Amino acid sequence: MKLLRFLPMAFALFLINREGNAQAFNNLPVTTQKPPLHGKHWMAITGKPLAATAGAMTFTKGGNAIDAACAMLAATCTMWDVLSWGGETQALIYNPKTKKVIAINAHGVAPTGATPEFYKSKGMKYPPEYGPLAAVTPGTPGGLMTMLAEYGTMSLKDVLAPAMEMAAGYPIEAQTANSIEKGKDLIKQWPYSKKVFLPHLGASREAPDAGEIFVQKDLLETLKKLVNAEQQALAKGKSRKDAIYAANDLFYKGEIAKEFSRGCREQGGLITEQDLANWKVKIEEPMMTTYKGIEVYKLQQWTQGPAMLQALNILENFDLKSMGYNSTRYVHTLYQAMNLAFADRDFYYGDPAFGPEEPMKGLLSKEYAKERSKLINPNMNDPKIGPGDPYPFEGKANPYLDMLKNWGSASLTSPKNNATLDEKFEESFTAGTTSIETADEEGWVVSVTPSGGWVPACIAGNTGIGMSQRMQAFVLDAKENPFNVLEPGKRPRVTLTPSMALKNGKPYLSFAKQAGDEQDQLLLQFFLNMVEFDMTVQESCEAPSFKTFQMYSSFGKHERINGGLTLNEAMPDWTRKDLGRMGYKINYQERTSGPINAIYFDWEHGSFWGGSSNHGEDYGIGW
Repeated sequence: MKLLRFLPMAFALFLINREGNAQAFNNLPVTTQKPPLHGKHWMAITGKPLAATAGAMTFTKGGNAIDAACAMLAATCTMWDVLSWGGETQALIYNPKTKKVIAINAHGVAPTGATPEFYKSKGMKYPPEYGPLAAVTPGTPGGLMTMLAEYGTMSLKDVLAPAMEMAAGYPIEAQTANSIEKGKDLIKQWPYSKKVFLPHLGASREAPDAGEIFVQKDLLETLKKLVNAEQQALAKGKSRKDAIYAANDLFYKGEIAKEFSRGCREQGGLITEQDLANWKVKIEEPMMTTYKGIEVYKLQQWTQGPAMLQALNILENFDLKSMGYNSTRYVHTLYQAMNLAFADRDFYYGDPAFGPEEPMKGLLSKEYAKERSKLINPNMNDPKIGPGDPYPFEGKANPYLDMLKNWGSASLTSPKNNATLDEKFEESFTAGTTSIETADEEGWVVSVTPSGGWVPACIAGNTGIGMSQRMQAFVLDAKENPFNVLEPGKRPRVTLTPSMALKNGKPYLSFAKQAGDEQDQLLLQFFLNMVEFDMTVQESCEAPSFKTFQMYSSFGKHERINGGLTLNEAMPDWTRKDLGRMGYKINYQERTSGPINAIYFDWEHGSFWGGSSNHGEDYGIGW
């Protein structure tokens, strides 16, 4: 075992499991590339160091975890950290006063006129990936202001201060600057985007340079208007909460809404002033299952989050620890369990505010999971696995049995027939966002996965706000998913999925990650790394994961690769050969760990541990 001291972490882990040793991970002689974060009073982790700094600034001013999360959300949107202000926000909040987890649904809805017939008349099989017709109503401003009003302590003025300073001009990071340059051909089609993103129009490089001071005058004016609305309400004697909602009304019912709608429709979009006025944030009950006594929380079925809960229910029927971390049996068993859960996601998940009613009670029952687990062939991948029938597990008959017989046929969405991950497919499958994790000594915990309006974004008029691209997550044909068919006022089923876990009635983990359809795959593995293999939170964030592409992408052409499997490059030859013989179409990546951001609650010592993958610029600050 001394040899392990000189091996890279990933290969050492694979070698250990080749030897069949499932000893506690903490005892292994390996180190992480990033040190874990430690804090006693608070923790703030997100996708960019500057945004984490905004959270730290808020904490040092006396804010709680909600205030800091909102400041970080505003900063990430202003930085275009693979999202913008016109996108959508999803969050889980642990309230130490009630000792319950709260779900925040700040997802936009399809606008007036957005029907399957409308998009089909334009020759589209799905709504487009970019542009005004890709946009649902903006949800992030309302989500931020609702969280702040209901659970925060600070004013909107204080919370938006870092973002407003950044909108006035901040040194743009290379990742975003290069994304702008890469997407400039699309950006040039939209006049308001061109004005903001391409300050060097006509030069060989038209986007900002890395480190250049990036100024967003229109966005700054929009944020000033929100703060002014709040301050005017306070001057009239309104409470902190009501003053924040006055700013919210300005965005969704006032002059900002008017300009947003005008700018959207001028460029060919569908969002009306009434669409904005009708939209509201929902505060909901989350979904929950238990895994070996640990309560795991996800958002409702308008996200893909319950798929991870389904997978955990299935995997509870197996002795994962005895298989060994990332052994052939372990990879195969998790892959098959995820395929079973994601097949159900692809057919049964949708907006619960619209009929038909999703069979979530059946889908999340332990009995259904046990039956699904029996379908796993221990020796081969099953490329034909499809949705199950959860209705009997809630005492009902399935009205869609005829649809299920032909589900996944080539007449719907043709699967790719090779393992090659072309750049376009991989980009759409792992479309980015960011994640935000905060916690404070009072006991508030926040996990957010905001997204939408990423570069190249179409900016709505003179608001400085990029519109969402989430419409593409809808289907236009009920044969693919009768619960997620496009309809005005409806939320598309999203990939965005913050996570939280409680153990012995107390917060245990708060975790989330970016990257589209792979989110719940890697979050599942992160969770099992800690629960089954005793990894620390940082080890778990960095530990090499694997990815399945045997579910329909929620983006672009909604393709899949039956048996498609991404492994870490450090996977040894014998495991590669074993999995190849089991029918997998394998490709490799150098880093497969995330980016995952997480907070672990060390109740023994009264402190927080923060973890962040060695995969990008995600990181945080603790105190």
